[in-house]
Parts: sequence; C-alpha cells; structure tokens
Amino acid sequence: MILSLADQGSGMVSLGLMVRQAHHKLVRQSSPQVVKTRFAPSPTGVLHVGSAYTALFNFAFAKQNKGKFLLRIEDTDRTRLVKGAEEQIIAALAWLGLTWDEGPIRQSERLPFYQRYAKELVEKGKAYYCFCSEERLAKMRKSQQEKDLPPKYDGRCRRLDPKKAGERAKREKYVIRLKVPESGETSFTDLIRGRITFKNAEIDDQVLLKSDGFPTYHLAVVVDDHLMKVTHVIRAEEWISSTPKHILLYRALGWKIPTFAHLPLLRERDRAKLSKRHGAVGVVEFQEEGYLPEALLNFLALLGWSHPKGKDIFPLSEFIKKLDLARISTSAPVFDRGKLDWMNGEYMRKLKIKNLKLRICEYLKNYRGLAVNPDLIEQIVPLIRERIKKLSELEEMAGFFFKDVAWSPELLVQQGETTVSAKEKLEESSKLLRGVEDWKAEKLEREMRKLAKNRGWKAPVLFMTLRVAISGKKVSPPLFESMEVLEREKVLQRIEKAASVL
Repeated sequence: MILSLADQGSGMVSLGLMVRQAHHKLVRQSSPQVVKTRFAPSPTGVLHVGSAYTALFNFAFAKQNKGKFLLRIEDTDRTRLVKGAEEQIIAALAWLGLTWDEGPIRQSERLPFYQRYAKELVEKGKAYYCFCSEERLAKMRKSQQEKDLPPKYDGRCRRLDPKKAGERAKREKYVIRLKVPESGETSFTDLIRGRITFKNAEIDDQVLLKSDGFPTYHLAVVVDDHLMKVTHVIRAEEWISSTPKHILLYRALGWKIPTFAHLPLLRERDRAKLSKRHGAVGVVEFQEEGYLPEALLNFLALLGWSHPKGKDIFPLSEFIKKLDLARISTSAPVFDRGKLDWMNGEYMRKLKIKNLKLRICEYLKNYRGLAVNPDLIEQIVPLIRERIKKLSELEEMAGFFFKDVAWSPELLVQQGETTVSAKEKLEESSKLLRGVEDWKAEKLEREMRKLAKNRGWKAPVLFMTLRVAISGKKVSPPLFESMEVLEREKVLQRIEKAASVL
C-alpha cells in the first residue's frame, strides 16, 4: 500500500488536507445523487462504542447533506450470530438518537441478489469457481507462514478451463473467488486520508460466495451499497485493505464507485484497543453506568475531530453543521474516560432540575429496580448537582434519602472520641431537634452550633457524628440541607437508632 499525502511527513500534512478538502467539495458539487450513508453492524454482540462512533459520523454526514441514513444488518456470517444482538443494536442506536431513514435491512434475506451477481462475475470472467478443500488451503497457508509469505490464495483454480470448471460446479462443492488483476494498481481518494494506492499483485483472490450459498462480506457489501444507492462509505480504518477488492468488484460489475472515508480506530490511554479491563465498551454498558446519550455523542464527536472554534460542549445539531471529514485526524484518538465523566457531569448540570429529576427516576427504575418518589428526587438534585458525574452515582451519594442505612460503632465514633461521648452527642441532639419547630437547614445548623458551644464540643465532630447517623457514611450531601429533605421523624429515628448501637 502506498501511503496518502497526510501520512508522508509533517511537511505534507497541510497540502494533504487541502487536497482532501478540495476533493470533498468537488464530490459534493458534482454529484446529483442524494447523499446516502449507511451503518451496517453485524449482530455478533452488543453495539460497541467504536461502532457507535462510526454510526455517528455516518448519521451526521447524511444529515449535513440533507441525505439519507441507512441501517443494514450484516448477518451473513451465520457462525458468529448472537441471539438478541440485533435487537440490542437497534435499541442502542435509538437510545443515542441516531435514527435511520431506511431499514433495518437484513442481508440474510437478500441471498438471491448476491448469488446472481456472483454468477454474473463468473460469466464475465471476473471471478472463478474454486474447488480447493479446506485441507489443501490449510497446508497452503502453513507453507506460506513457514516461508514468511503473506497469506494469499495461490491461484490453482484460477487456471482451470472456465467451461470445465462450470461443469464441475454442477456436481462438486465450490466457492467463487474474485479474479484480481495480476499487475497494475488500484487507487482511491479517501476523504480523510487522501490518495491511497495498492499493487494488484498483493491483493488476494478473495472468496465472494461461500460453499453454503452465503456471500462473504466483500460481495454483500458491494452489491448492497450499489443497489441501495449508497454514495459515501464511511467506516473504520481496518477496512482500508479491503477497499481495493471492493473497487475491483465495482469495476467488474460496471457500477459507479462510492466515495470512501476511513475513520481512525479508537484507543485506550495506553494505546491498546478499547477493552473491558479499562471500563465499558458496549453502548448498553455506558447506558447502565448512567451516561447521558447526548454527552456520549458529544464525546465521540471529538475523537479525531475538533470543533472549528475549539469548543468542547455542543449539541448534535451543531456537530452536524460543523462536521468536515477532511479535518479528521488519521492518528488513533484516545478514549479518555476521565474526560467523558467530566463531560457527562457538565451535561447533567446543564439540565433543568425537573429534567434531571426525570432522568434520574427513569434510571433508578430501569437499572436499579427502585421506584423513588419524583418529588423527593427533585429535592435531592440541588444537593448533589455540582458533584455528580453519572446517574449511577446518585444511589451511592444520596441513596440514604430513600433506602435504610446501617451503622457500625467504628463509623459513629470519631477520632479522639469515645463510645460514651459519641452516644451523648446523638442523644442530646435528638432531644434538641424534637423541639425545633422551623425545620429548615439554616435553623437546624444554628441550633446544632449552639448545642456544640453550650456543651463545649467541637462543632465539626458533632456534625460528623450526625452525618454518619443520618446518612450511614462520612461523605454525603450538605448535612443540614439533607436533614431538611429527610424531615423530622426520619432524622430523629435514625439518630436514635444510631445511638442504640453504641
């Protein structure tokens, strides 16, 4: 493969960017077709966040150009299908708000199309029947490995007489392979990477139709993209090496070649592939952890691309307006989970209290099985709003408002205190609080400070003892505001129960 301008040293980067932008503009101006992109996941598991990244850029590019966004389910590899995966993928896209204009279309329901065009390629002499057994192919690959040669079909069946091969195909098991030209080059201009060229001699005679009648990815994707009028193929860089095979297929079938753009692969901070050992990787996992879909989309938009004005926070509508594929970096962007947490917190703080309340209630019900009074959540939100980064943190931060708490003597007795002194503080506080009529945070704080002063106690020690009694932990939302929300009877009940364990 010959590298693009953007990859040939820093001195060529600006020129490469100019060339890609000019090509991008020319493509948009010259094409009378409606722009159509597609997202084509395989139902082999939950929707990976890297796939969501690809879906986002396809969606945004289509919307920016007043085009169509297609959802296609690539389920021709029957050995890798996972039950329920398609439904999970569709649900995840819907949660993100990446709604499609056409689909979902399933490749498994379109087998006659692929079989027809595979046979047409054979008839044109652009493909051929291959009768090699799995055993022979395995020996061939082993021999190539031992000689440090790249894995590539050796062309044995390519040299068979087409007429005789056709007769054999009537009675023998076969696959159909693409007949790649043995010389010359195949090139294309990538909207992100510039001009990329492959030597045909290095391209494998790819299997197009398997012996079970199902197509491989390479045939199915070309047939479908053509028949579905896809104009722009925006996908991950791992497919760059497959692109010349696809271009050769388009040419062999006499079809117009779409425009390609290959997005960089996302990486962890240590430059490794995204992995569960670093955190969530499936969209549903981010959903379960309490991320907002709009925050996740904003974060994904900034991976490899930057806002022209350097903004970090912006809505999807603004991303659609500002997106320029030519400005996407070719280097692998880092999936900074810390930044995602920060961004999610910013989005949560931007929500109106009533809207955040609804999100929290829905989250607690769907992912924690908790039906919490919405009015209570509305009172809690102002107390945790500045600290919370994910919806899942609310239960840890403020679960004591709607769940029972437990105490241990070790937690209730502060440093320098004794069991007797801690119990005294709780009992005296309970007596005082029973007589407080105006149950407001300011009043409660004044009364507790007065009690500490009158008894010669350190106010911070008294407050920490009360905090643990009320919340069950040493870190909680503001103490007196929490007491106001919990109301008198629950506060007194907890203080008295805490005292009883000492």
